[in-house]
Amino acid sequence: MVSTSAAAARHRIPPARHRPDPGTWRNDRLTLAWLGHATVLINFFGRWILTDPALRNRIGVYLGVGTVGPRRLIQPALRTRELPRLDLLMISHAHMDHLDQGTLRRIDAETPVVASRGTADLLTRFTTVAELSWGERALIGDLQVESIPARHWGARMITDRNRGYGGFLLDHGEHRILFTGDTAYTDSYKDIGQERPVDLAIVPIGAYDPWIANHASPEQAWAMSRDMRAEYVLPVHHSTFRLSREPADEPIRRFIAAAGTESWRVVATEVGSTWSLG
Repeated sequence: MVSTSAAAARHRIPPARHRPDPGTWRNDRLTLAWLGHATVLINFFGRWILTDPALRNRIGVYLGVGTVGPRRLIQPALRTRELPRLDLLMISHAHMDHLDQGTLRRIDAETPVVASRGTADLLTRFTTVAELSWGERALIGDLQVESIPARHWGARMITDRNRGYGGFLLDHGEHRILFTGDTAYTDSYKDIGQERPVDLAIVPIGAYDPWIANHASPEQAWAMSRDMRAEYVLPVHHSTFRLSREPADEPIRRFIAAAGTESWRVVATEVGSTWSLG
């Protein structure tokens, strides 16, 4: 017979190894912390941004008594109550591991939101929502946000295939961040890199086995970051939920191996890691 304490230990989600302290971050630089999966907290020279928020222990469909869906392998590095006041919320598409309603209900409704087209009906509690199709731009304060293409799909349920998906390119002065959202391999980022390099690319590296048609492999993700001419790369979408067949630690191992002698460009590889660009 399994003891109560042993059963509890088996179901306990381990904490992140690192704990960010946003209160110490300076406003004269780019600083970020990977909170888990595709959720990144960014201080972009004084502008606070959160990407694809999913900070609960489980994602999926709420059935009245609880949420049915994948459970975290590791706790988020911060909970919503520990976040600073946000200047921008970016949502790449409506999949439940990128748009978690339980997390969104705990974020200030006055926070401006930029999201892919066809997702505003999921964001009605927010006062300001800008839906963008590929190539469209929004100005949020002094941040310019442009929607960029991806190879993925946007349906949240079987019947809502009209929903959009994509990534975002952020410009602030001479600095640029590219957040791809979810994507399979595409060469569409070459144009962005040829126009001007990006300081930081946030790229997904997991859930490729067997979903390679919709999620890039680690090697493909590295190749896309080179297309963007990214000085630094933050790999996300790994080690947080079991969404596919590859071992949880395989994507980051393969990504660092693909980077080879340029692995110094790869930042914040563990949940909770903080990184800063002066």
